[in-house]
Amino acid sequence: MAEQHDAVEVITTKRDGGRLSDSMVDWVVDAYTRGVVADEQMSALAMAILLNGMDRDEIARWTAAMIASGERMDFSGLSRPTADKHSTGGVGDKITLPLAPLVAACGVAVPQLSGRGLGHTGGTLDKLEAIPGWRAALSNAEMLAQLESVGAVICAAGDELAPADKKLYALRDVTGTVEAIPLIASSIMSKKIAEGTGSLVLDVKCGTGAFMKDEDDARELAETMVALGTDAGVHTVALLTAMSTPLGLTAGNAVEVEESVEVLAGGGPADVVELTLALAREMLAGAGKDDVDPADKLADGSAMDVWKAMIRAQDGDPDASLPVARESHVVNAPTSGVLTRLDALAVGTAAWRLGAGRSRKEDPVQAGAGVRWHARPGDSVEEGEPLLTLLTDEPERFDRALAALEGGYDIEPDGSAYDPGSIVIDRIGS
Repeated sequence: MAEQHDAVEVITTKRDGGRLSDSMVDWVVDAYTRGVVADEQMSALAMAILLNGMDRDEIARWTAAMIASGERMDFSGLSRPTADKHSTGGVGDKITLPLAPLVAACGVAVPQLSGRGLGHTGGTLDKLEAIPGWRAALSNAEMLAQLESVGAVICAAGDELAPADKKLYALRDVTGTVEAIPLIASSIMSKKIAEGTGSLVLDVKCGTGAFMKDEDDARELAETMVALGTDAGVHTVALLTAMSTPLGLTAGNAVEVEESVEVLAGGGPADVVELTLALAREMLAGAGKDDVDPADKLADGSAMDVWKAMIRAQDGDPDASLPVARESHVVNAPTSGVLTRLDALAVGTAAWRLGAGRSRKEDPVQAGAGVRWHARPGDSVEEGEPLLTLLTDEPERFDRALAALEGGYDIEPDGSAYDPGSIVIDRIGS
């Protein structure tokens, strides 16, 4: 059949600063998915979008075209409302693990489609796969049944959900176009809108350990995604959250599961609890469930009950021992004083180099690898006492991990000027 447009026409329009028409957007996304538009042509278009941007209508149309490339899920038949959360990724960001069962314990179903880690940012599925037996792949029927019976699902997205995005995401990763905000926003939102949730909370991180280092860029991304969700009829809000210091006291896979269980048991690091509750309250409000305090569900064990049921429903054993790295290396404090900085990027890179993360999507990860830190910024430390513990199955990884940590923390004799700042920087959306 005759094609409605040709790739060169679309590329040159955007290259010259023009606006892509609706028919151009619909055609190029569909044609790329079908293989009519070649990778090198879509690479050129992605670079033109990076350099010249898209207006709100263009981004909305691009997102709709990616949604239309695959299936849409429907949760309207469930007996309770749905809410989902998406994080743009950080270090020690295990929030999804306690958050999904917590919100479910409050009466809102959570269909959490998650991904794997790449580079210094961890992946939710990698963390959960540290639990013996747990599986990430569920059919749509299994997902719906678990949402009805348990109230929470954390699983991998199916191949038929926005397949255009899956193809374009891989291309952006190798063509220097990952940073294009229109493409980031449409990538995230096409999957979340196609997923079919009734409301969505976005955790947009900014800081050294985040994808968006600059607060203005993070805000632009958040505003773009909130607009896309709102235009699609999904109640969407975003929290801008700090990611220059890693969350909690661990970065890795099994170690982050362990810390998440501590939160569900009513303990855990204060910053992880604070952010979990902040996101839970936004999710509950978006779903119209504002008559329950999620903090009560952590205290009374309800969230832990849902966690165990969720893990068992996906063939995992919530009571099994978690994997432990075979080797460890302790980094002692070089001087006494107050820890005033612990850089998220340095810690995340060290965890990655220890085997907790991957350089390519097909790389394996070590369940037990990662980093524990024994003090957070603002804490006093003593010379010679443990500051961090590095964990891996392969001791030859220690040198590169230690190199990543060089210059990654500051200890000052007097920490009186230290300002911890706020985890939640701002809220965007109605």
